[in-house]
Amino acid sequence: MKESAFSSDIDAYLAYLDLERGLSRNTRENYQRDLEQCAAFVASQGARDWRTLSAEQAGAWVRSLSRRTAAPSQARKLTALRMFARFLVRERLREDDFTALLAGPRIVRRLPEALTGAEIGRLLASPSGGDPASLRDKALLELFYSSGLRVSELAALTLQQVDLEGGFARVFGKGSKERVVPMGARARDALGAWITSGRPHYVRPRTRSQLFLSRLGSSLSRVSLWTIVKKHARRAGIRKAVKPHLLRHSFATHLLSGGADLRAIQEMLGHASISTTQIYTAVEGKRLLDQHARFHPRNREK
Repeated sequence: MKESAFSSDIDAYLAYLDLERGLSRNTRENYQRDLEQCAAFVASQGARDWRTLSAEQAGAWVRSLSRRTAAPSQARKLTALRMFARFLVRERLREDDFTALLAGPRIVRRLPEALTGAEIGRLLASPSGGDPASLRDKALLELFYSSGLRVSELAALTLQQVDLEGGFARVFGKGSKERVVPMGARARDALGAWITSGRPHYVRPRTRSQLFLSRLGSSLSRVSLWTIVKKHARRAGIRKAVKPHLLRHSFATHLLSGGADLRAIQEMLGHASISTTQIYTAVEGKRLLDQHARFHPRNREK
């Protein structure tokens, strides 16, 4: 994007994101592209800068997106613009929020699928041998389900981040934000067995401190981790499609159905907003409706 009256305010906003918000690099780059795209559009429509941009000009950009952009991307772009507009008002570069009356697309969120308790039991029982590969797979599956980690967080874990005695791990999530996640007794036992009896077999001269290793002594990639999960899902006879986040979704859903506080689940998952975590209340509500439909006697009568 050429230097213009628009770009200096975008640069100031990006600097604010870097210093104050701690967003991930990917999120920051998305916001930058979205704002530059909006600036190019409204400039072509005669707008001079952000400070005099009208709600009608901003609305024209949003409407143009509906003709060529998928709803989730439209929503993200509008979010980027809303946050930027609030920044301009907060910094007293504008008096009003020009996005206040803009309407975004309606997005029907799919409820995350989760494994049942029986399916989880079969999955975690799949790696049952005492060889290094089985000890590793057992440990990563137990930790995955016990702590609700993202697959990228699991892949990045080091020995120093795991405290078996204390029963927790220090995780660096999105935006490099640190959080402490607990691990259950079975996860601790499985990790202890892997670290003492399995991992040494995979250590090579160039091996670093990554917790989970390949046979070559390097850290497991996210793809390798999910290959391992899918392999044991097949062995366990699980027919559901094993996709990224499945164990994370199962962790959150099972905690909620067991009575855990939603705020506690939010903290363990590392969600910045409680609204992200609230999707699991819909999952639990659907489960209760299904149970009612199946087992209440009045539902079985014709």
